Amino acid sequence: MGLGEVIAGKIDPMNIADQLAKSNLPSAVRDALLAQLALVEEQAELAKQQSGQIKFRDQHIAALTLEIAHLRRMRYGVRAESLSAEQRQLFEDTLDSDIAAIEVRVEAAAPKEKRERAGRQALPAHLPRTEILHEPDSCSCAECGLTLAKMGDDVSEQLDYHPGTFRVLRHIRPQYACRRCETVTAAPIPASLIDGGLPTPALLAWIMVSKYVDHLPLYRIAQIAERQGVTLARSTLASWVGVIGFWLQPLADRLAERLLTQTILHADETPVSQLDPGKGKTKKAYLWVYRSNVLAAGPPIVVFDYQISRSGQHVRDFLSDWQGRLMVDGYAGYKALFSTGVTELGCWAHARRKFYELYESNQSPIAAEALRRIAALYALESEINALDLTPEARIAERARQRLLEARPLLNEFKTWLDQMLLKVAPNSGLAKALNYSCKRWDALERYSEDGLSPIDNNPVENAIRPIAIGKKNWLFTGSEQSGHRAAAIQTLLGTAKLNGIEPLMWLTEALEKLPTWPNSRIDELLPFVKDQSPQDNEG
Repeated sequence: MGLGEVIAGKIDPMNIADQLAKSNLPSAVRDALLAQLALVEEQAELAKQQSGQIKFRDQHIAALTLEIAHLRRMRYGVRAESLSAEQRQLFEDTLDSDIAAIEVRVEAAAPKEKRERAGRQALPAHLPRTEILHEPDSCSCAECGLTLAKMGDDVSEQLDYHPGTFRVLRHIRPQYACRRCETVTAAPIPASLIDGGLPTPALLAWIMVSKYVDHLPLYRIAQIAERQGVTLARSTLASWVGVIGFWLQPLADRLAERLLTQTILHADETPVSQLDPGKGKTKKAYLWVYRSNVLAAGPPIVVFDYQISRSGQHVRDFLSDWQGRLMVDGYAGYKALFSTGVTELGCWAHARRKFYELYESNQSPIAAEALRRIAALYALESEINALDLTPEARIAERARQRLLEARPLLNEFKTWLDQMLLKVAPNSGLAKALNYSCKRWDALERYSEDGLSPIDNNPVENAIRPIAIGKKNWLFTGSEQSGHRAAAIQTLLGTAKLNGIEPLMWLTEALEKLPTWPNSRIDELLPFVKDQSPQDNEG
C-alpha cells in the first residue's frame, strides 16, 4: 500500500482499518499498522490541499498570462490611423505600464526561482560616480574560521537622481575566498523593486512625482533626462511605472481602510477621459474622491477611486457597510446611501454658488441678500477657528456657538427663503436657486447640530483641484487599469501633501523600505507626520 494509491482512491483507508480491527494480529502490531495508516491518511489529505493550491495558482497565472497576451496584441496591433500621434503615444505608454504591472503579479504568484539578470546598456560614462563599498559581516570563514582572502570585486551600477542631477551609484562588493573550504563570501545584494536594480528608489520616486504630481507625460520626462545625456526609453519608464504602482497599491488600500474608520467624510467626483483605442477616441470615466473630516483630529487622508461611470453604485461599493455623516453636493447618485444608515450633510458652498452666479449676472438684490446671510454663517465659523484652543476645546466651543449663534441665523434664513419663493417667478433663475436651498434644507442646517460636522465640501474640492489642472496636460488616461493605478498613487501623494510632507522625499524613503518591509508594520510607511499618533481617529 502506497500514498499514491490512497490519493488515487485505489485503496480505501477505512476498509483497511476495519480489516485490521477484525484481524487476529497481535495488538502491538495492529496498533503500529493503524498508526502508520493514520500517517498515510494525513499525508494524503495534505497532498490534496497542496494539489488544490497549485491548481489555483496555475489558473491565476494562466489568467494573468492571457491578459498580458491581450495587452500585447493591443500594444503592437493598434492601427496607427485610428489615433492621433499624441493619443498613440499615451496609449502605448499605458499598455507598457499595464503589462509590467501584470508581469510583476505573475512573478509574485509563481514559485520563487532565481532569475538571470538581464543584460543592459552601460550607464553614461560622463555621469559622476559615487562608490559604495559593501563589506561582508565577517572576514572569517563561517565553516572553519580561517581568515578569508580577497579574490576580486563584484561591481554593479544604479542610476540615481537628486533634484536636477543624475549620477551613478557604483556598488562594490569585495569577493573573499576561503582556501581551506573553497567557499566564496561577499555582502548580500539587497532586495530591489525593479528586477536587475538599474534605477534607485530616488530615481523611481522622481519619475512617479513628475508624472502624478507635476503631470508630465513620460516623453517629457525622457526629454529631461536626455538633456543630461541619460537615455531613458519611454517603454522602460512605462514598465517602471507599472511595477511601482503594483508595490504601492497595498499602501493605498491601507489608507482607504483608515479613512473608513472615521465617522464623518467628504465625497465628490470629477470626470476624466479614458482612451477607447477600438474607436480611436475617448470615453468618459470618473474619479471619485473621499476625504477625512477637515475638523477632526488626526492626520488628514484623501482617497481617489477610479471608475468608468458616475453610477451611485460606485460610492456604495466603496463605503460598503460604513455609517456616519457624509458631506456631499446635490448629485442624485448619493441619495440611495441615505436610507442605509448614512446621514447627509449639505454643502453651503454649493448653495452659495447658485446665488453668486445670479448676482454676478444681474446684480439681483435677492441674491445679494442670500449671499449676506450665508456670509454671516461663515464669519461665525472663522471666528471659532481663530480661537487659541486645544482641538477638543475648539470642538466644544464650536458646538456651543453654533447652537447659540448659527441656529437663530439659520431659522431666520429659512423663513426668508420661504417668503422669497412666493414672490419670484416660477422656473426663474432665482426660483431655482431658492429651491435648491429649500429642498436640501435639512442637510444644509445639520452641520449646526454639533461641533465636528463641516459646513461645506470645499476641502474635498481642493483635493480634486490639482487633478483638474493636470487634466490639461495629460488630457486622458490610457486604460481602466492605468486609471486605477493613477488613483492609488494620487491617494498616497495627495495624502502626503495634505500632511505637509514633501511627496518626493516621502516616496523615496517608502520605495527604499518596501521590498523587505513587513505587512504588519505597513502603517509606519503611510505618508503621515511621524510624531502623530498611529491610532485611527474618529471624526
